[in-house]
Amino acid sequence: MKKIFQLLIIISLGLFMNSCYYDSYPIYDDIDDGTGGGGEVPTEVSYSMNIQPLFDRCVGCHKGTNPKPDLREGTSYSSLVPSYVKAGDAAGSRLYNFIPGKGHFDVGFTLKTNELDLIKAWIDQGAKNN
Repeated sequence: MKKIFQLLIIISLGLFMNSCYYDSYPIYDDIDDGTGGGGEVPTEVSYSMNIQPLFDRCVGCHKGTNPKPDLREGTSYSSLVPSYVKAGDAAGSRLYNFIPGKGHFDVGFTLKTNELDLIKAWIDQGAKNN
């Protein structure tokens, strides 16, 4: 009985120690830049590929005229630019300063740092509809 108990403790400790292993993932591991993998912020951020998908969680509330802007696919770009996005100036853009993770904290989620970096890069690159 004592050997079985010792064996169970050893197996349990082994499983516990193995579960504490930390895998290091790249910061931008969920960016689809067309190369098939993660990495840094793409040289040219695509609105349709990189930015629009970030708004999928926002559409629950922003699906029409109230509250503005309308973030549904197909209407979001014209709803954002130039009213909420000052092309080339993320710091001066209402969108960048009031999104989940920056100033809009009452929505139940926040954008990750890499997602905020993507939005900032897109605005700073001229907020193109590409």
